[in-house]
Amino acid sequence: MYAIIAGGGKVGRNLARELISKGHEVTVIESWRERYLALEEEFEHTAQYGDATELWVLERSGIQRADVVIAVTGDDEDNMLVCQVAKEKYLCDRIIARVNNPRNHDHFRLLGIQPAVSATDLILRLIEHEVPRYGLVHLLALEEERLEIIELEVNPEAPTVGERISDIALPEGSLIISVLREGAGFVPKPDTVIQAGDGVLLVLNPGLEDAITSYFAPDGHGG
Repeated sequence: MYAIIAGGGKVGRNLARELISKGHEVTVIESWRERYLALEEEFEHTAQYGDATELWVLERSGIQRADVVIAVTGDDEDNMLVCQVAKEKYLCDRIIARVNNPRNHDHFRLLGIQPAVSATDLILRLIEHEVPRYGLVHLLALEEERLEIIELEVNPEAPTVGERISDIALPEGSLIISVLREGAGFVPKPDTVIQAGDGVLLVLNPGLEDAITSYFAPDGHGG
């Protein structure tokens, strides 16, 4: 696999190091000269000096044959532009962008730049996972597939406590994919019985969160 990384800061540098260690070909584009020289010293001919938003810099880096373009600069506008150009002009199949300001996440989505990864959002989700509100944790949204994955803690008063998986008539468009119990997770069988305090992972169509919550955490209480 050939990867182009726009941005040679800590994220880009560590990503390049990991990809190279796994045997992949990598080019890191960096416009700050001191940082470029440090990259060149570590990775030798892997680093390219220049602005990744300029076409000639991307072409010099071999974007025409890139399997993936990853934009991880500290500027969201630059990351959007690099990914747009890679996707629309050079028809790169895989693009990944870093979102520095989570408020810009919608802009990336509107431009079709996915996945767009926000470290702030990821940390917030981890915090929410440790201190869930109403017992529901929104783990992942798959926009293109129009699916969501959520986790719910089963309330002792939930109507599903003591019920077998096969006997729970969930709304159409939802499916239990895993149960977390006593610190371990497992794929449930049809005869698996739901217990109070279980963590239940479900995949569902967007908009079903409220209906699903009533099955495992009625009245919005997560236990």
